[in-house]
Amino acid sequence: MRVRMKPILLDRDGVINFESRHYIKSPDEWTPIPGSIEAIAALSQAGYAPVVVTNQSGVGRGLYDIKTLDAIHEKMRQAVQAIGGTLSAIFFCPHTPDEFCLCRKPEPGLLYQARDYLQIDLTNVWMVGDSLRDLQVAERVGCQPVLVKTGDGMETLQDNQCPKQTLVFDDLQAVAQYLIQS
Repeated sequence: MRVRMKPILLDRDGVINFESRHYIKSPDEWTPIPGSIEAIAALSQAGYAPVVVTNQSGVGRGLYDIKTLDAIHEKMRQAVQAIGGTLSAIFFCPHTPDEFCLCRKPEPGLLYQARDYLQIDLTNVWMVGDSLRDLQVAERVGCQPVLVKTGDGMETLQDNQCPKQTLVFDDLQAVAQYLIQS
């Protein structure tokens, strides 16, 4: 799939939907952050290709299965589609941290999957996240790290370990407004 639109990579939990320390284990538990679905729709309508790249270790921990994760992602896709937007792709890592896989952020595997699937160059593609690992993987592959203050974003910002070139926004809606107006 060759993407002609400009890709933007998005973490899921804490960026698109509310985070849960107990994991999002069902579609009913998945609740979007106000404005995030509208932001994704607006980005896609403005020529961006929103791509979700998300660690989902709840699968590896046995808290939910792939079928349930697919249902959660389908709920997210449908919410975006209902207001005229499109999610170009969703890539996830089902592994736990102790499996030391290459797809769990901050390792670059998920971003490489997105790169290969979309046939894109990751250089300067915006990677929007709320955690240090999101920013680290962005920096590692040449993406533009973008931190949102939702989810764990404020804590990440206060830890003062963000890569120097990190851009900071209040939320995904602010990111979308900035990109669309630029």
